[in-house]
Amino acid sequence: MQGKSDDICFVRAHTRTRAAAENFCRAQGVALVDSFEQVLADATVDAVVLATPHSLHECQILAAAAAGKHIHVEKPITLDCASAERAVAAARAAGVILAVGYCRRFHPSVAGIRTRLQDGRLGKVVAMVAQHTTSTAQFIAPDNWRAAPEEAPGGALTAVGVHSLDHMIEFAGRVRDVRCVTAPTIPGPSDDTTTVMLTFESGATGLIFCSVATATNFSFTLYGSRGLAEISKPDLRQLRFVPISAAAPTGPVAAPPDETAENPGFDTLHAELTEFARCIRERRPYPVPIADVLHGMAAFDAIVQSARSNAIVDVTER
Repeated sequence: MQGKSDDICFVRAHTRTRAAAENFCRAQGVALVDSFEQVLADATVDAVVLATPHSLHECQILAAAAAGKHIHVEKPITLDCASAERAVAAARAAGVILAVGYCRRFHPSVAGIRTRLQDGRLGKVVAMVAQHTTSTAQFIAPDNWRAAPEEAPGGALTAVGVHSLDHMIEFAGRVRDVRCVTAPTIPGPSDDTTTVMLTFESGATGLIFCSVATATNFSFTLYGSRGLAEISKPDLRQLRFVPISAAAPTGPVAAPPDETAENPGFDTLHAELTEFARCIRERRPYPVPIADVLHGMAAFDAIVQSARSNAIVDVTER
């Protein structure tokens, strides 16, 4: 982001392993300081971006809110709904923006589904199917925080599947119940492959398959009563919309002509952080609703419970 936008400029940085960041920060003109507290004490800093272990998010959000700093935190906001609610309450009390990094909401392909739902071309949401995979677990050092089981409840859901869960909540509304199966498939301390089945209060259903143990892939398909929309390619660049034919088929069923849009090279990080900065300056809400984030964490808790109990878990009671 540095030097790419007039809206945001990074001026201070802190990391636990200083030696690993010194050359980078020097090249980017960012002062590397010895503690997070030094960042918060700097009156010239308007906001902080937290790209830190998930288990640290709550305490860092609380500290930043107390210091009057706006906050952008990577997903998931925390590791359970109760801590997420405390973080949100602290930000609200301090009057600061709390933005959660569901960057894919800004991608043109995701916006294309949103538009087709809003204008009625997709009709009512019937079902959604998502797969999100990557091979990162095969290359992470055993002592890296991302390999720790306590940092990855729900297995691969924590690392990658929460993006798909967020899309489903935006498009279909509140989750009613969930069922989850998760397991380790390669050597390592954490579950790496997770499948989640969801039922929504609207009657729609969802299926999420995510893994950090295989080749990289991504797809998201929304099936509506008037057509389907499918995002494909690992970089989300292709969006395909297939409407239902106006007339009932009279012979062998053939798919009607579809609409395909290509959106190559879109920088989601630039889009979300620029929007974060503009929301601060213009004093308006961040476009990823906190209500969706908190409901996502309620569903997250239920998914983790389901994975442990091998049972269907009700989300509406949370």
